[in-house]
Amino acid sequence: MLKWLAIALIGLVILLQYRLWFGEGGLREYAQIRARADAMEAENQPMRARNERLAAEVVDLKNGLDAIEERSRSDIGMVRRDEQFYWVPDVDVGKERP
Repeated sequence: MLKWLAIALIGLVILLQYRLWFGEGGLREYAQIRARADAMEAENQPMRARNERLAAEVVDLKNGLDAIEERSRSDIGMVRRDEQFYWVPDVDVGKERP
């Protein structure tokens, strides 16, 4: 009797171990889900960095006039009242000379 009980318990342990390693919700599925989560995290990292830069820019625009002035100068060519603007035709400011 004790021999059959031991065999049944060993069989039950083997069955539970099989389900743990290979069954639904087991360690194999956990490893696959973890790999997908890591891939998504790596994919989202550049987007997080972009969002942080945008958030910092929003704070700068809300708090400081320097950021607004810099943005106005670069985007729409703003010139202050106490400055003089000189335009030279056929000169591209964005390119450096070799």
